[in-house]
Amino acid sequence: MPVAVSKEKRGLLPVLTILFLFSYGLMTVLIVEQGSVIQSQRNLIKVLTRDSTELWIGKGKAIGDQQTARSQAQSRAQAPSSQAPSSQAPLSRVVPQRHAQSRTGKVLPPVPASDLVDRRRALTSI
Repeated sequence: MPVAVSKEKRGLLPVLTILFLFSYGLMTVLIVEQGSVIQSQRNLIKVLTRDSTELWIGKGKAIGDQQTARSQAQSRAQAPSSQAPSSQAPLSRVVPQRHAQSRTGKVLPPVPASDLVDRRRALTSI
């Protein structure tokens, strides 16, 4: 004896199929749009990285120029005082000043304040 399928179940099958295909179409559009948004964000990150690098290079040059001007001013100020009697310490005992340069001679950019650790907010556990 064959089982009879009710009219309600047959009537919902085409509607559910159309709804299923429509939802997959919307999901495909969403995936394509997300891909284009991700690509534009990737391009923006590349542009901002180049700009940031140029900015750090400019800041590094400015710091280097300031240090050069400061060391020249100090050497000019020390030149007349070197003629005075030897009340100053010998030059071999003078501690060299700390420069913001790496071992290769490149000027390093200053450390941003956000990278510094705030000890008041540091988590200490026992």
